[in-house]
Amino acid sequence: IGVDYVVLGHSERRQYYGESDEAVNLKLKAVWGHGLNPILCVGESLEQRDGGQAQDVVASQVRNGLKDISGDLVSRLVVAYEPVWAIGTGRTATPEQAEEMCAFIRETVSGLYGQDVAGQVRIQYGGSVKPSNAEDILTRPNIDGALVGGASLVPADFLAIIRFGS
Repeated sequence: IGVDYVVLGHSERRQYYGESDEAVNLKLKAVWGHGLNPILCVGESLEQRDGGQAQDVVASQVRNGLKDISGDLVSRLVVAYEPVWAIGTGRTATPEQAEEMCAFIRETVSGLYGQDVAGQVRIQYGGSVKPSNAEDILTRPNIDGALVGGASLVPADFLAIIRFGS
Protein backbone atom coordinates (compact mmCIF):
# COMPACT_ATOMS: atom_id res chain seq x y z
CA ILE A 1 0.00 0.00 0.00
CA GLY A 2 3.01 2.26 -0.29
CA VAL A 3 3.95 2.43 3.38
CA ASP A 4 7.67 2.60 4.11
CA TYR A 5 7.87 3.85 7.71
CA VAL A 6 6.06 2.95 10.92
CA VAL A 7 5.96 5.19 14.01
CA LEU A 8 6.49 3.21 17.21
CA GLY A 9 6.52 4.20 20.87
CA HIS A 10 4.78 7.53 20.40
CA SER A 11 4.00 9.18 23.71
CA GLU A 12 0.26 8.86 23.18
CA ARG A 13 0.61 5.10 22.70
CA ARG A 14 2.77 4.86 25.79
CA GLN A 15 0.45 7.07 27.88
CA TYR A 16 -3.04 6.02 26.79
CA TYR A 17 -2.48 2.39 25.80
CA GLY A 18 0.23 1.41 28.27
CA GLU A 19 2.68 0.58 25.49
CA SER A 20 5.86 -0.50 27.27
CA ASP A 21 9.46 -0.41 26.10
CA GLU A 22 9.26 -4.20 25.80
CA ALA A 23 6.21 -3.95 23.49
CA VAL A 24 8.02 -1.33 21.42
CA ASN A 25 11.00 -3.69 21.16
CA LEU A 26 8.79 -6.51 19.84
CA LYS A 27 7.15 -4.13 17.38
CA LEU A 28 10.55 -2.90 16.13
CA LYS A 29 11.53 -6.49 15.39
CA ALA A 30 8.20 -7.15 13.64
CA VAL A 31 8.45 -3.99 11.54
CA TRP A 32 11.93 -4.92 10.32
CA GLY A 33 10.74 -8.50 9.80
CA HIS A 34 8.12 -7.23 7.37
CA GLY A 35 10.56 -5.08 5.41
CA LEU A 36 9.42 -1.74 6.80
CA ASN A 37 11.40 1.01 8.52
CA PRO A 38 10.65 1.95 12.13
CA ILE A 39 10.69 5.40 13.65
CA LEU A 40 11.34 4.91 17.36
CA CYS A 41 9.83 7.72 19.44
CA VAL A 42 11.41 8.56 22.78
CA GLY A 43 10.87 11.42 25.18
CA GLU A 44 10.30 12.52 28.73
CA SER A 45 7.38 14.14 30.56
CA LEU A 46 7.59 17.59 32.10
CA GLU A 47 7.79 16.05 35.57
CA GLN A 48 10.69 13.85 34.50
CA ARG A 49 12.52 16.79 32.90
CA ASP A 50 11.98 19.05 35.90
CA GLY A 51 13.08 16.20 38.17
CA GLY A 52 16.41 15.86 36.38
CA GLN A 53 15.46 12.45 34.94
CA ALA A 54 15.20 13.34 31.24
CA GLN A 55 18.39 11.58 30.14
CA ASP A 56 17.71 8.53 32.31
CA VAL A 57 14.22 8.15 30.86
CA VAL A 58 15.32 8.59 27.25
CA ALA A 59 18.36 6.30 27.63
CA SER A 60 16.12 3.62 29.13
CA GLN A 61 13.64 3.93 26.24
CA VAL A 62 16.48 3.62 23.72
CA ARG A 63 18.23 0.71 25.47
CA ASN A 64 15.05 -1.27 26.12
CA GLY A 65 13.62 -0.54 22.69
CA LEU A 66 16.77 -1.82 20.98
CA LYS A 67 17.30 -4.90 23.17
CA ASP A 68 18.58 -7.88 21.17
CA ILE A 69 18.56 -5.99 17.85
CA SER A 70 21.59 -6.19 15.58
CA GLY A 71 23.74 -3.21 14.70
CA ASP A 72 22.97 -3.80 11.02
CA LEU A 73 19.30 -3.10 11.68
CA VAL A 74 19.96 -0.25 14.11
CA SER A 75 22.11 1.52 11.51
CA ARG A 76 18.91 1.92 9.46
CA LEU A 77 16.87 3.22 12.40
CA VAL A 78 15.15 6.58 12.70
CA VAL A 79 14.78 7.86 16.26
CA ALA A 80 12.40 10.73 16.95
CA TYR A 81 13.02 12.69 20.14
CA GLU A 82 9.63 13.98 21.18
CA PRO A 83 9.59 15.57 24.60
CA VAL A 84 6.10 14.78 25.87
CA TRP A 85 5.84 18.23 27.39
CA ALA A 86 6.20 19.80 23.92
CA ILE A 87 3.61 17.80 21.98
CA GLY A 88 0.44 19.69 21.22
CA THR A 89 1.08 22.16 24.02
CA GLY A 90 2.49 24.99 21.96
CA ARG A 91 5.68 24.67 24.01
CA THR A 92 8.80 23.49 22.30
CA ALA A 93 12.23 22.56 23.46
CA THR A 94 14.71 25.28 22.70
CA PRO A 95 16.97 24.42 19.78
CA GLU A 96 19.74 23.98 22.35
CA GLN A 97 17.66 21.54 24.42
CA ALA A 98 16.66 19.60 21.32
CA GLU A 99 20.28 19.39 20.11
CA GLU A 100 21.51 18.36 23.56
CA MET A 101 19.04 15.47 23.80
CA CYS A 102 19.54 14.36 20.19
CA ALA A 103 23.31 14.30 20.80
CA PHE A 104 22.67 12.30 23.98
CA ILE A 105 20.57 9.80 22.02
CA ARG A 106 23.42 9.40 19.51
CA GLU A 107 25.86 8.89 22.42
CA THR A 108 23.55 6.25 23.89
CA VAL A 109 23.37 4.37 20.58
CA SER A 110 27.16 4.70 20.27
CA GLY A 111 27.59 3.13 23.70
CA LEU A 112 25.50 0.17 22.58
CA TYR A 113 26.67 -0.29 18.98
CA GLY A 114 29.70 1.93 18.37
CA GLN A 115 30.21 5.25 16.62
CA ASP A 116 29.84 3.89 13.08
CA VAL A 117 26.31 2.64 13.74
CA ALA A 118 25.38 5.71 15.79
CA GLY A 119 26.53 7.96 12.96
CA GLN A 120 24.15 6.23 10.55
CA VAL A 121 21.08 6.48 12.80
CA ARG A 122 18.84 9.37 11.76
CA ILE A 123 17.64 11.38 14.72
CA GLN A 124 14.66 13.65 14.32
CA TYR A 125 13.12 16.22 16.62
CA GLY A 126 9.37 16.33 17.06
CA GLY A 127 7.47 18.56 19.42
CA SER A 128 5.68 21.65 18.15
CA VAL A 129 7.94 22.10 15.13
CA LYS A 130 6.61 25.05 13.15
CA PRO A 131 7.90 27.47 10.50
CA SER A 132 9.05 29.96 13.13
CA ASN A 133 11.45 27.49 14.80
CA ALA A 134 12.20 24.92 12.08
CA GLU A 135 15.34 26.54 10.69
CA ASP A 136 16.98 26.94 14.10
CA ILE A 137 16.13 23.34 15.05
CA LEU A 138 16.96 21.69 11.73
CA THR A 139 20.40 23.29 11.37
CA ARG A 140 21.75 21.60 14.51
CA PRO A 141 24.46 18.96 13.97
CA ASN A 142 22.69 16.05 15.71
CA ILE A 143 19.19 16.75 14.38
CA ASP A 144 18.71 15.00 11.06
CA GLY A 145 15.10 15.99 10.47
CA ALA A 146 11.72 16.66 12.04
CA LEU A 147 8.74 14.53 12.89
CA VAL A 148 6.02 17.08 12.22
CA GLY A 149 2.60 16.76 13.79
CA GLY A 150 0.01 19.54 13.82
CA ALA A 151 1.90 21.81 11.44
CA SER A 152 1.63 19.12 8.76
CA LEU A 153 -2.12 19.82 8.62
CA VAL A 154 -1.53 23.37 7.36
CA PRO A 155 -0.04 23.07 3.86
CA ALA A 156 1.75 26.45 3.90
CA ASP A 157 3.30 25.72 7.31
CA PHE A 158 4.36 22.22 6.28
CA LEU A 159 5.95 23.50 3.07
CA ALA A 160 7.85 26.16 5.01
CA ILE A 161 9.22 23.47 7.36
CA ILE A 162 10.19 21.25 4.43
CA ARG A 163 12.18 24.13 2.90
CA PHE A 164 14.32 24.37 6.03
CA GLY A 165 14.90 20.61 6.11
CA SER A 166 16.07 20.21 2.54
